[in-house]
Amino acid sequence: MERGNQTGVGNFLLQGFTEDLDLKAFFFGLFLSMYLVTFTGNLLIILAICSDSHLHTPMYFFLSNLSFADICFTSTTIPKMLQNIQTHSKAITYEGCLSQIFFFIVFGCLYNLLLTMMAYDLFVAICQPLHYSVIMNPQFCGLLALGSWCISVMGSLLETLTLLRLSFCTDMGIPHFFCDLPEVLKLACSDTLNLVMYFVTVVPGVFSLSGILFSYSQIFSSILRISSARDKYKAFSRCGSHLSVVSLFYGTGLGVYLSSAATSSTRMSLVASVMYTIVTPMLNPFIYSLRNKDMKGALGTLLRRVVPLSIGTITGFS
Repeated sequence: MERGNQTGVGNFLLQGFTEDLDLKAFFFGLFLSMYLVTFTGNLLIILAICSDSHLHTPMYFFLSNLSFADICFTSTTIPKMLQNIQTHSKAITYEGCLSQIFFFIVFGCLYNLLLTMMAYDLFVAICQPLHYSVIMNPQFCGLLALGSWCISVMGSLLETLTLLRLSFCTDMGIPHFFCDLPEVLKLACSDTLNLVMYFVTVVPGVFSLSGILFSYSQIFSSILRISSARDKYKAFSRCGSHLSVVSLFYGTGLGVYLSSAATSSTRMSLVASVMYTIVTPMLNPFIYSLRNKDMKGALGTLLRRVVPLSIGTITGFS
C-alpha cells in the first residue's frame, strides 16, 4: 500500500497493548484508573488556583497552564488506546493518526515551554527579587503564555503539513499504543523529509532544556552566595517541585528515545513511553500539592466547598 498525500486509503495499526489479549482487562483497568487520576488531579489544581486569590501569582498561573497541558496531553492518546483495548481493534485512520500527532506535538511542545517559563520565573524570584513584581507583571506573563501557545501550534502545524507529503510503504503497523511521530516516520518511504521533521522536533526541545539549565545555573550560583543556611534551604525548597517535574519529564522523555535507539525491544520502548506520556502527567499534581503548603491549603478549601454542596444536592433530591 502506498500513500502520498492521498486520504481515505487504509489505516494505521496500533500494535501496542492490544497484542496482549489475555491481559486486556488488566491493561484497561490500569490505564483507565491512571487517566482518571491524571484528569481529576490536574483539574483540581486548576480549580484551586482559580478559586484562591492568594494563588494568583506568575508561578501558579504557569502551573495552571501546565495542568491544562497535562490533561490535554494524556487525552490525546489514552482514550483511543482504551477504545482499542476494549474493542480488540488495532486500527486508527490516517486522519485520526495525523490528528493525534498534531495535538501530541502541540501539548508536548507547550509543556516544554511552560517548564522553561516556570524556570525563568524562579530565576527572577531568586536572583532579582527586588525587581520581581516589575519584571513578572501580569501582562508579561500573559504574553509568555500566549507566545508558548502560538509557537506550539505553529510548530506542530508545520510538522503535520510536512507529514502529509510523505509516502508510506506496505507495512502500516506502528509498534506503539499511539501515533508516535518517530515510529510513523519509520514507515515512510522518503528519508529527506524525515530529517527535516526530526530537526523541527529536536530544536524546540533543545531550546527549552537550554533555557532551564541556564536558569538553574544562575539560581544555584545565587543560592551558594547566601550566607544563612536557613535562607539557602528556603531557596532550594522553592525550586524542589519544579526541579522534580523537570527531571521526571526530561528523564523519561530522553529514556524513550535512547531506549528505542539502543535496543530493538518493543516492550522496553512501550514501558518507557508509558512513563513519559502517562505516569509523568499523573504524578505532577501530587508533586506540586504534597510539597506546597499554599496549594494544599487551597485544595482543602476547595474540597470543603465541594463536599457540602454535593451533600446539599443529594439531600435536596431525597
